[in-house]
Amino acid sequence: MTLTQLRYLVAIADSGLNITLAAERVHATQPGMSKQLKQLEDELGFLLFARKGRSLEAITSGGAQVLVHARRLLAEASNIRAYAANQRNDAHGRLVLATTHTQARFVLPHAVARLKRNYPQVSVHLMPTADSEVLNLLASGDADFALISTAGHVPEGGIAVPLFRWQRKVLVPRDHPLASAGAPTLAQLAEFPLVSYESSIRPDSSLRRAFAAEGLEPQLAMTARDADLIKTYVRAGIGVGLLAEMALTAEDTDLVALTAPPSIPECIAWAVLPRERVLRDYATELLHAVAPQLDRRDVRRVLEGNVEADWPTPPTWAELSETIATYVI
Repeated sequence: MTLTQLRYLVAIADSGLNITLAAERVHATQPGMSKQLKQLEDELGFLLFARKGRSLEAITSGGAQVLVHARRLLAEASNIRAYAANQRNDAHGRLVLATTHTQARFVLPHAVARLKRNYPQVSVHLMPTADSEVLNLLASGDADFALISTAGHVPEGGIAVPLFRWQRKVLVPRDHPLASAGAPTLAQLAEFPLVSYESSIRPDSSLRRAFAAEGLEPQLAMTARDADLIKTYVRAGIGVGLLAEMALTAEDTDLVALTAPPSIPECIAWAVLPRERVLRDYATELLHAVAPQLDRRDVRRVLEGNVEADWPTPPTWAELSETIATYVI
C-alpha cells in the first residue's frame, strides 16, 4: 500500500467515480490509475468499488471505511511535509485561497503583493466563488484556507479567525431621488428596486431579515456575486445598489455612496482555517498582511491545539485601511 494509491482512491471518490476526471485532477493517466487501484484491492483482499462493466458504480461499504482512513493518512502526510518545509525555511510553495469576489477584488491585492515580495517563489491561486460555496471548497481539501464574511454568526467548518468589520453602503447615481437623502431608511429602500449580492436571495440572509423585522419586503431587481457588476448595473439604472464598503473606490465619482440603515447589520470578514492541518509560514504571513493585529505565533499555537483561541477585537475596515496604508508601496 502506498500514499499514491490512497491519493488515487480519494481522487476517484471526489470525482464522482469518474476515473478520467480523477486522473486529470492528480495528473495521472487513466490506465495507470486503474492499475494502482487494482493492486490496492488485491492487497486488501476486497473490492473498494462496485462495478458495472468497466465503470465504477458505487463505493462498497469496505471502501467507504478505507476512504475515511485514507483521507486521514493523506492529511497527516501533508502536515509532515508542511512542517518539514517550515523547519527548512523553504520559500517555495503553492497557496490556494477560497474566497468571495469582493474579498478577492478589493481586500486581497495588497496582501498578495506583500506576500509575493517576501515569498517570490510562492504561487498564489484565488478561487473566487459564491458565499455558499466557499466553505465547501475548504471542506473538500481544495483550498488551504477560506476568506468569507458573515453578519453576526461565526462560520463553521474550521477555526474561524476574525479579520475586520465592515458595513454595507447604499449606492445610487447622482441624479437618483435618494442621492441627497444622506442616510435612507429601510422604508425608503423598500420603494426602489435593489441590486445586491447573490446571497440576498436566501430567505435567511441578513438583508431579508432586516426588512422582515420592519414588516417590509425588498424588491430585488438583480443580484450578482461581483461588486463591480453591482456597480455596473446601478449605473445602468437597474436599481439601488447595496454592497460592501470595501468595494467603493476613488473611481466611482459618478455614484453617490450613502450610509445604510442601522438595521442592516455590520458584517465580519473571517479567515476559516482547516483544523488539524499544518499551515506553511507563507500562509500565516498572508493572514498577517490582511489583518496586522493578528500575531503569527498565536495563529500557529491555536492551530496546533496548544492554546484556546482568544483573537483581538477586529478593527473596522476604515481603521484597517489606515494601517495597511502605512506599509503598502
